[in-house]
Amino acid sequence: MVYISVFISYNYYMQQTIDQYDSIIKKCKDIYVKKMKDYGSAWRILRISSLTDQIFIKAQRIRSIQQKGFQRVDEGTFNEFVGIVNYAVIGLIQLDLGVSEQPQELSSQDAICFFDKHTNTAKKLMLAKNHDYGEAWRDMRVSSLTDLILQKLLRVKQIEDNSGNTLISEGIDANYLDMLNYAVFALIKLEK
Repeated sequence: MVYISVFISYNYYMQQTIDQYDSIIKKCKDIYVKKMKDYGSAWRILRISSLTDQIFIKAQRIRSIQQKGFQRVDEGTFNEFVGIVNYAVIGLIQLDLGVSEQPQELSSQDAICFFDKHTNTAKKLMLAKNHDYGEAWRDMRVSSLTDLILQKLLRVKQIEDNSGNTLISEGIDANYLDMLNYAVFALIKLEK
C-alpha cells in the first residue's frame, strides 16, 4: 500500500513539473518569437563564445541582484532567466547549424522548429534527471540554481578554450541543456 501511495505521489509531482515546465517554455517561446519578428535572426552571426558570454552576463547580473538585494535597472531576474533559456536555445541552434559568416536570415518558421526541437530535448533530459534525482531542484534555492548556471558557464568557457575538446566530460551542448533546465527551474520557483 505504501508503494502505491509513493507512486501516486510521484506521478502527481511529475505531472505538476511537466505542466509548470511547459508553461515556462511557452512564455520563453513567446518572447523568442517576438524578438525574431523585431530583429530577425541577426544572432546567426554570433560565435558560440559570444553566446556563452551573453548567458554569463545575464547569470552574473542575477547573482549580483541576489547578493545586493535590489536592482537599479527596471528589468528583474525573471526576465534574465528567460534570456538564459532563449540564449541557450540559440547556442544549441548555432551548434547545429554552425556560425554564419554573413548575417543569414533564418525563417521564423525554421527558428520556431529549432526552438521546439531543443526545448523538447531539454525537457526529455529534465524528465530523466528528475526521475533519478527525485525532484531535488524543488528544495533548492534560486541562488543555488544561479550558481549552478555560472558553474556550467565556466565549464563551457574552459571547453571553448580547449577548442571544444574534452577528455571525459560532456560537451558544450550538454552544458547548454543543463543551463536551460536550471533557468526553467528558477523561473518555476520565481512564479510561485
